[in-house]
Amino acid sequence: MDDVRDSIHQEIQEALAGRAFESMEDAQAFLNAFQTERNQRPLEHFHGLSPSQVHRLLHHPLESPDVARVAEQLDAEPDAPLARLFGLLAEAIGEKGLKPTAKGNFPRNACREIMRAWLGEARYEEYTRFGGINWEYDAEELHATRVVAEVAGLVRKYRGRFILSRSARAMLRNSGLRELYPHLFRTYVTEFNWAYRDGYPATPFVQQGWLFTAYLLHRHGDEERPAEFYADAFLQAFPAVEMEMEEEPLVLPLEQEWQSLYAVRSLERFAAFTGLAVMRGDTGRLRAPFEARHFRAGPLLDVLVTFPGGR
Repeated sequence: MDDVRDSIHQEIQEALAGRAFESMEDAQAFLNAFQTERNQRPLEHFHGLSPSQVHRLLHHPLESPDVARVAEQLDAEPDAPLARLFGLLAEAIGEKGLKPTAKGNFPRNACREIMRAWLGEARYEEYTRFGGINWEYDAEELHATRVVAEVAGLVRKYRGRFILSRSARAMLRNSGLRELYPHLFRTYVTEFNWAYRDGYPATPFVQQGWLFTAYLLHRHGDEERPAEFYADAFLQAFPAVEMEMEEEPLVLPLEQEWQSLYAVRSLERFAAFTGLAVMRGDTGRLRAPFEARHFRAGPLLDVLVTFPGGR
């Protein structure tokens, strides 16, 4: 942060060099114009975005269509783990609903059937190699999908059963997941707490920067890149994120903890889970080290999330 402040101070000094102003008002007007121009200037550490654009990505991600747009309806059925799991969850609930366990979770057999259908037999065997699925929390991806669906108002409990809401049934009947999935996606990025899915420091700025992560994949996802490429790019753009991490105890040295956190929370469990990225290096419930994970743009990137400015 000190380096950033020093750089800005130096730019101001250079802009003021040799200039004389007749009044404080003239000097302030010049500085205002200088700052406005600076905020509109693409910067290397923002990968071609300006500070003004990045501000909108962070603080108004769904309300800045000139910078980024999230589709309200897709032209084709979405290809993403979150979409597929919701579809299987909806099938399991069906028209009659599904009775939860005594603790309010999906029943064990339904969890096993959904996960087997999603993963396929070979990956299911790998997934359960060190422990079977005995309740919903053993199927972490399914559990997250169910929670997000409830937060989105697509699934609820009624008279002791899981049921699909009227809006969910209507969307599925009229357009399959083409309209429903963007709604589910919006809920995942804005209302569901990503840190709930892992044991890393809370670091809420990682989730706040979800659209910048999508933008990095948009810019660099044409070829497969290691997780640390994106982790380092995010940290270079927002070095203050380290301050959030330092507020909590760390298991690993700060750099390694950050790269592992970002690989899991932002790349794997956000971008790959929602279809914006494709990950290589998944080994089931026991994840590969972050160094072994590589990512490229997924099937929904540039379809679900578009950036009008191009690459």
